[in-house]
Amino acid sequence: MSALLVARGLSKSLADPEPVTLLRDVSLSVDPGEFVAVVGPSGCGKSTLLYLLGLLDRPTRGAVTIGGRAADELTEAERTQVRLEHIGFVFQFHFLLPELTALENVALPIRRAGVRRREAERRAAGLLGKLGIGSEAAKRPDRMSGGQRQRVAIARALANDPALILSDEPTGNLDSANSALVVEEFRRLAHEEGRAVVCVTHDMEVAAAADRRVHMLDGRVERED
Repeated sequence: MSALLVARGLSKSLADPEPVTLLRDVSLSVDPGEFVAVVGPSGCGKSTLLYLLGLLDRPTRGAVTIGGRAADELTEAERTQVRLEHIGFVFQFHFLLPELTALENVALPIRRAGVRRREAERRAAGLLGKLGIGSEAAKRPDRMSGGQRQRVAIARALANDPALILSDEPTGNLDSANSALVVEEFRRLAHEEGRAVVCVTHDMEVAAAADRRVHMLDGRVERED
């Protein structure tokens, strides 16, 4: 099986105000249907790596390839299109728009892809139902629990049927029961739907549920298991 996501020799340095290296020569590949956890102490480079993999930032050195497309050969407009169509992002703090309902939050990226409102909302409703929160579709985020908000965020990440899901500390603000639901959903997305899932986490229960763990330290990959 060909890897969906390949990173080769990624390094990231900042020069202002003082020189600092965030990532050092990191290589990683993820296959379709694989759930990979990236673990390590705070400041080790986990989130920096995720932002590079998601084309939200550019490496100082190295290359990222997604679905056979080399990111360094893409224009900014093409990178934006790849993010919209092929990558779903799930973050610790959800980043749901507070003025929109759950349904509207999930429908938004579908509409940005050029789909008409009625069809976008139909697809959004289907995703919320699939995640067990269809009854919450008309609620705004401040009327929902943390676990419900995170499932809305996962539904939004799936809005345009991405092959790759990238998640940064998705269970950081959740209790154990809701954390377990999120982890089970990531496993299902990988194993049943064939998506590649990469999850940055401090939660060792999340890491234990992954197919593979990438351990980072001081901006490098220390080991995999």
